[in-house]
Amino acid sequence: MSLHDTSKSSNCNAMSDVLNRIGDKWSVMVVGMLGRNGTLRFNELKRLINGVSQRMLTLTLRNLERDGLVTRTIYPEVPPRVEYGLTELGKTLQVPISGLWDWSAEHHGSIIDARAIYDARESTVAAAEPRKVAYAGD
Repeated sequence: MSLHDTSKSSNCNAMSDVLNRIGDKWSVMVVGMLGRNGTLRFNELKRLINGVSQRMLTLTLRNLERDGLVTRTIYPEVPPRVEYGLTELGKTLQVPISGLWDWSAEHHGSIIDARAIYDARESTVAAAEPRKVAYAGD
C-alpha cells in the first residue's frame, strides 16, 4: 500500500496508526538509543534515556516489540538476562530518527528563542486586553 495519496481515508488511518507508535517521545528515544548503541539491557536503556520511568520504558518496549520493531531476548541465567535490539524493520527507522535527532539538536536554540518571543508577545497582549469572563446561563 502506498501512502502517497493522502486523500484516501485508509492512507490517513495507516499514517495515524504508525505515527501513534513511532511518533511518541519514548518510542523515538528507545529506537534512537538502540540504533546508536546496538543491543542493550533494560537498565542500560533506562540510564541512557533521561527521565523515563521504569513503567513507561516497560510499556514502550512491549509496544515496540508488538509492532515488530524491537526484539526481546531472554537468556536462561541466574538472574535472567534480558536484552533488547532493533529488528530489521526497526533498523529502517534509524535514518529518519537520526535525522530528527540531528535536526532537533541543530534547531533547539532557535525554537527556544521563538518560544520566548511568542510568550513575551502573548503576555503583552494579555496585559493590554481586559479579561473577558463567560458565565454559564448568560
